[in-house]
This record gives sequence, structure tokens and C-alpha cells, in this order.
Amino acid sequence: MRLAIATDAWAPQVNGVVRSLTETAAALAGLGVEAAFVTPEGLPTWPLPTYPDIRLAIGAGPAIAARLDAMAPQALHIATEGPVGHAARRWALARGLAFTTSYHTRYPEYVRARAPIPEALTYAWLRRFHGAATRTLVPTETMRRELAGWGFANLSLWSRGVDTALFRPRQGARLDLPGPIMLSVGRLAVEKNIEAFLSLELPGTKVVVGDGPQRAELERRFPEAVFLGVKTGEDLAATYAAADVFVFTSRTDTYGNVMQEAMASGVPVAAFPVPGPLDVITDPTVGVLDEDLAAAIAGALRLDRPACRAVAETRTWEAAARQFAAALAPFDAAVRAA
Repeated sequence: MRLAIATDAWAPQVNGVVRSLTETAAALAGLGVEAAFVTPEGLPTWPLPTYPDIRLAIGAGPAIAARLDAMAPQALHIATEGPVGHAARRWALARGLAFTTSYHTRYPEYVRARAPIPEALTYAWLRRFHGAATRTLVPTETMRRELAGWGFANLSLWSRGVDTALFRPRQGARLDLPGPIMLSVGRLAVEKNIEAFLSLELPGTKVVVGDGPQRAELERRFPEAVFLGVKTGEDLAATYAAADVFVFTSRTDTYGNVMQEAMASGVPVAAFPVPGPLDVITDPTVGVLDEDLAAAIAGALRLDRPACRAVAETRTWEAAARQFAAALAPFDAAVRAA
């Protein structure tokens, strides 16, 4: 099957959406699904207000339609609700073709953190966007229940895996810093709630990997923390392996791939007991969830590192890709059903 995946989130962005899509596409090849991406590459873009690192395509409609026509896909998945996603949606609806979507980002909460826009209004807009899909894929059962409560229908589970070959325990991995090493990896933006970690009085060193609109402010406010910027590949994996505990501060993420990367590296997780962590840290041997983040960190530091690795090894991208493939709506099946 030839599958087109339309997404506004793409390189050079480094985030869970891009990682989930690329890893799933790679695993789909083994299932007989040839995935090709429709992205903002080659299109004029403008920076997202309050978040200039994310750029959105301008006038994407004709270009995206032409790309999809040239691809002649047999199925379409729309991963994001930006200009590329809207253009792909219009293309499919104009041709009477079924498609699937996925829900990655809690935009209502993110928008509300930046502007006085009621969450119900943003959820209504999202509900309309996803309502035209045959299935909307969500990362966890918690998100499925939450979106169902907002009136979303036809929800299916598409979980996440982890690259256990890249992210693994590494004997001798270390950072030349006072221990314990408490690591946070992710986008440095207001919705990630990183201040909850950086403001704690804790022994050891707080290490932050990532970039974003809040980085300069956070470096100024918390000079004792070590900010390493964006890391990828082996460099990122070695940094995980050198940590003693991974601290996940977000209260709004739909999943949190970074937690599984930490676990695969043999590093226990400390987080708040909210959607995302509740679905990823399902075994008490791999992490501690507590509204008192300092207590969660202290508890996680006492956990067994091999247990973290063992749980991560059960979460493969192949399993996630099988869930994804099962939800697809091939065009020929949609035509026959019509």
C-alpha cells in the first residue's frame, strides 16, 4: 500500500511528533506499507507567534494538492492540524476519499497558556477538523477517554515505541558534574512546565537538553542548571545513559516519548501523576509519580536501572506500527463502502 502522511511538524523540528512519524513509517515498511511524507519542505513559511522555531506553510493548498496527485497514494493519514494538514484534508474531501488523523498536541491547553482563549472553543475547532476522519489515532487510553469527553468520535489507539538499539545503558557513560545527575529533555516552552524542576532545592546537578522560546529566560533565572542545547543520535543517547534520574515536568503532553528513551537507557523517571506519565510509567519499578516532584525524584533515584531497561524492551515501534496500519482507510475500501 502507498500511504501519504501529511504533517506540518517536520525537520529541522526536533520533537515527539516528528520522531513518532518517522519511526512508525520505518516500521511500516516491514508490514508492506510504503509511507511517503507531505511536509512544508520547499514552501514559503512564517514563524508561529510566540514560537518562532516552528514555521507554518503559507498558501499550502495548491502545492499540497499537486504533491498528493503526483504521489497517487492508496491511503492518507493527516498527522497535524496546521496548513499542510488542512490542505490534505481539503484534497481528500474534494475527491470523496477517506482518511485518518492523529492527535498529538493538546493545543487548547497550549493556546490557553498564551492567550485568553477558552479551551472549549479550541476543542470545538479540533473536533470539527478530526470529525471528518474515519479514525482519529490517539497515543493512550487516557487521551482517548479525555477526547471522548470533549465529543470526539471514532478514536483508536496508536501507541509509541522506543529505539532500544540507540537508547541503551552504556557502561562508563558519565557527565563531569556533581551527582546525582537529574536530566530533563524536551522543548523549552511555557507548556512544558520546566520551572517546576529547576526551582527545586536539590543536591546534585540539573541538566537540561533542548531548546525553545523559554531557553534564554530559564538560563538567566536558573544559572546553577546546565543547559546543553539540542542533542540528537549517539550524543543524546549517551547523555541519557549518564543520568541518574530523568525528570519529566509536563502536565499537558499526550504521551512523552522521552520517558521511554530514558527507560531504555536504564534511567528511572520522576514525573507528575497526569496523562502521559500515567500511561507510560505503568510499572512502579521504572518511575515515581507524585505531585511533590522532589519526592518523586528522591524515590526514582532508589529504583533499579535494569528494571527500567526490561520494561522498555517490551515497547517496540513495530507494535506501534501495527496499530497504526490497522486503523488506515485504504481508498479502494472507502470507495467500495460508499
